[in-house]
Amino acid sequence: MQSLKFLVRYAKSYTGVLVVTVVAMLLLVGAQLVIPWIIKTMVATVTDPTGIRMSYESVTRLTLLALAVYLVRAGLQFLRSYMAHIAGWGVVADARVLIYEHLQKLTLRFYSNKQTGQLMSRVVNDSDKFELLIAHAVPDLVVNALTLIGVTAVLVSINWKLALLTMIPIPLILFGMRGFAKFVQPAFIKRQQELGELNAILADNLAGMREIKAFTREEHEASRIRLRIDNYKNSLLYALKMLAIFHPFIQLSSALGTIVIIYFGGRMIVGETLAIDELVAFFLYLDLFYQPLQRLSDSWEQIQESLASAVRVNELLDENPEPDEGEDAIVLPGRARGDLRFEDVAFNYLDGEPVLEGITLNIPSGSTLALVGPTGVGKTTLASLVPRFYDVSSGRITLDGHDLRSLSLASLRQQISMVLQDVYLFHGTARENILFGRGNATEEEMIEAAKIANAHEFLERLPDGYDTIIGERGVKLSGGQKQRLSIARAILKDAPILILDEATSAVDTETEALIQQALERLMQGRTTIVIAHRLSTVRNADQIVVLSEGGIAEQGTHAELMRLQGIYWKLNQVQQRAAMDEYEPVMAQMAAPVTGD
Repeated sequence: MQSLKFLVRYAKSYTGVLVVTVVAMLLLVGAQLVIPWIIKTMVATVTDPTGIRMSYESVTRLTLLALAVYLVRAGLQFLRSYMAHIAGWGVVADARVLIYEHLQKLTLRFYSNKQTGQLMSRVVNDSDKFELLIAHAVPDLVVNALTLIGVTAVLVSINWKLALLTMIPIPLILFGMRGFAKFVQPAFIKRQQELGELNAILADNLAGMREIKAFTREEHEASRIRLRIDNYKNSLLYALKMLAIFHPFIQLSSALGTIVIIYFGGRMIVGETLAIDELVAFFLYLDLFYQPLQRLSDSWEQIQESLASAVRVNELLDENPEPDEGEDAIVLPGRARGDLRFEDVAFNYLDGEPVLEGITLNIPSGSTLALVGPTGVGKTTLASLVPRFYDVSSGRITLDGHDLRSLSLASLRQQISMVLQDVYLFHGTARENILFGRGNATEEEMIEAAKIANAHEFLERLPDGYDTIIGERGVKLSGGQKQRLSIARAILKDAPILILDEATSAVDTETEALIQQALERLMQGRTTIVIAHRLSTVRNADQIVVLSEGGIAEQGTHAELMRLQGIYWKLNQVQQRAAMDEYEPVMAQMAAPVTGD
């Protein structure tokens, strides 16, 4: 039960509803105990040779009483079911919110090793099982235990010898429940794991359907999906096989008790030590005696399912969130100046494998720093340290003199806007995606941001203008349009620090010019860190830093680095030659004489 502790806090919010549920169930127990008594009384009345005339009236009264009991029972069943589900699904909803809020606190390092489908499975599928616990298992456990006590007392009052004989199957039932916990819970955990794997590969493949079609991988991916489906089916069938063994065993154990009572009760009737109406009542109550035992086994099954899911959810909740801000975290008042300093910064993803070492930089407010260098030297990682997507391994980074680790994450990230190469747009309207930068912006502010980003013109041409649904990840827009929409989002946020990561790559020359113009407007008056592949876009940066093998290889302005004729100069030469190789065939084609028939 340790893994279900976090649910107790949320179950307390539904204490009143759960109390009503349990009371309704207890009244149901009382109604069930009355029915055998009515039948016993009727049998005793109709078999009494001295009261035949009174028997008709008694039977009528007993019939009306039975009708009333069944009507009350129906109402109580509705109350029990509905109230239990209010509590159960309420707790599930609260738990899902808790899990999602925790997911938002986890570091990007965590997400780099996880699949979206796996996480979705834990948020939705695993939490779904908590309803079984709150709405069914716990109330049933309480009520069936009390029912067992009540029925036992009635059986003892009828005939204590037969009551003792009914206890014979109980050790077998307890043995079955123990075996159930040992074998079935791992089976349910395995089933939930396989379901998570299936969800993960489905999410990946649906998101990458264009690539699957482009590379004609349909058959290969279908076989992967088929394998995951078969794995889930097999794990489910194994869990169901365990259930198929367990339930008949419990029922057979209960049947043994009935067989014992048939034998010894029949002998008592023959020996005239037990009345017929008492034996009939005993059999009716005997069914009520074994029902709670069987239902307790069902409750045990539901508890095992819930525990299996809770284990997986707790694995997620046990993941360490982003660095603890501490109670004394500084909240930056208003807009920061934007002075950034890196002081002997080092960073590594894995111990003993440094990514960055000895990084010392001074980025004054309003200036532009460009990061260049070969792929994989840590340019994006260095920029990601500023919003604390990762924390430095040693050294420190300061903003306006404050160590970033002393600032609250919310107030730090409010000072930073980002425009990335891999633009992420949410499924929704263009308006909603721009307002993601600042939700309380006015219509005029939003349109002005779009104009500065050179996005207003194409947005107005969309079928519904700003209210056009752009699809998942902006699939209905071109690469350049998505990039300009993300720039409008950053402009609307109006943060003093700007990070641009390959923001103009993979677009045509005309679109690049529009994006570059929008970026220049965005960079005005802001402390900017630019990660660039095309060196032509960073010529005017206040300082250019060339990274190589995790450290700073060169640093200076464009002119200074060109005079140095080091790595930066070589990269320029390579890019210029590549540009000429593309340019010369076009020029030759344009210069060729036009021929015709």
